[in-house]
Amino acid sequence: MKEFILSQSKSENAVLVGLITRAQNEQKTNEYLDELAFLAETAGAVPVKRFVQRLDTPNNATYVGPGKLQEIKEYCDRRTEEYEQYMADYKEDLLNARNKKEARDIPLPPDPRIGMVIFDDDLGPKQLQILEKELGCKILDRTSLILDIFASRAKTDTAKTQVELAQYQYLLPRLTGLWTHLERQKGGIGMRGPGETQIETDRRIVLDRISLCKKWLEQIDRQQATQRKNRGKLVRVALVGYTNVGKSTLMNLLSKSDVFAENKLFATLDTTVRKVIVDNLPFLMSDTVGFIRKLPTHLVESFKSTLDEVREADLLVHVVDISHPAFEDQIQVVEQTLNDVCRDMNVRDDRRDDRNGYNRKDKRQFEKTLKDIGHGKPTLLVFNKVDNYSFTPKDEDDLTPKTRENISLDELKQTWMARMDDNCLFISAREGTGIDQLKARLYDMVKEIHTKRFPYNDFLFQKYDDLTEETEE
Repeated sequence: MKEFILSQSKSENAVLVGLITRAQNEQKTNEYLDELAFLAETAGAVPVKRFVQRLDTPNNATYVGPGKLQEIKEYCDRRTEEYEQYMADYKEDLLNARNKKEARDIPLPPDPRIGMVIFDDDLGPKQLQILEKELGCKILDRTSLILDIFASRAKTDTAKTQVELAQYQYLLPRLTGLWTHLERQKGGIGMRGPGETQIETDRRIVLDRISLCKKWLEQIDRQQATQRKNRGKLVRVALVGYTNVGKSTLMNLLSKSDVFAENKLFATLDTTVRKVIVDNLPFLMSDTVGFIRKLPTHLVESFKSTLDEVREADLLVHVVDISHPAFEDQIQVVEQTLNDVCRDMNVRDDRRDDRNGYNRKDKRQFEKTLKDIGHGKPTLLVFNKVDNYSFTPKDEDDLTPKTRENISLDELKQTWMARMDDNCLFISAREGTGIDQLKARLYDMVKEIHTKRFPYNDFLFQKYDDLTEETEE
């Protein structure tokens, strides 16, 4: 019933499909497809072909036009014919083998068949039904692919509950057509009267499961809120950023811990909190789930309890992959998601505390104010992976204007980043470059927050050098 879950362990060949629309030019489409290919590889698939079409808006029935759909179908059929030919030759080689040892040495040919077609945008229930019927293979969209990665990465009960809630919310409007053989009750003696069709039964089961998951998450919220209260007066620092920018690697470097880090998307789902000591100043640092473009709404809603760490943090460290060609777009995606999360949480809490209801006019003004001020937290922008940064220098005879690929790292530092003073650092978490400057800046920002909050608190222990000087005096 859940076609969007990849349950097979072996690699499957995948075809990627994207659109060039009025709101998304060719460059953006190629970037999104590169990211979609990385998502497919993270899930265990092998992208072998891309199809791109220019349309004003996606087709309501088939997402792409009829001609492009026929082209995709012909490509899938051709790969299936190649597989049948390979297997026929393989069987013939086995029959011609002289003995069993020679037959075992004959390698099995690779499987060129297309196992799935992945679309870059969300597909509706009707689109899924039509595409599966036309192409005759598994159909996935961007949301279902991300949900599958989350399902494979979830290890704790909290993450599993959040992923389950998101999956059921995604599945609910797509139940149509899954039980067409049980849509109506059979006639005959003993079968008359009011009854419940199978689609209604499934919908009721899914709704009950969604309600149960929400109750579990509310209980988890209360437990995590209690845990955060028991952390004392330490300043909280949260690592935020796009997925696969090196947040977990930086966390391991600063806290000297062993948080799971891997060069794949969404390697971290659960928020990990570690105690970090810089010089004589201890504070708490949390590693949060990464964001991505076109992030499914179900995931944002489900991971509100995890993102509470971001909301209650005193300082945000925004980690950016400067080696990525579209890192500026990634910064905007993260900032927009943080603003939405903080705004939704504040509106939710305000509704909870308001016993007399919530005035619509006040609500709009409140949301507009939050949108204008953003999340309102001090933020340190850290550009990671400077060791992976590359550029193509222009020839002296080339008079065309410079593009993003022709700008060196030193020239890039003199752009808008130069106006951020000390709130912009360049590091390499893997090579250890710039970590001392990062620690010094974190020390100043955390100490400023702590001294303002507890002006008479003797929480900062004295340095060893200071104790030595007092003893000598």
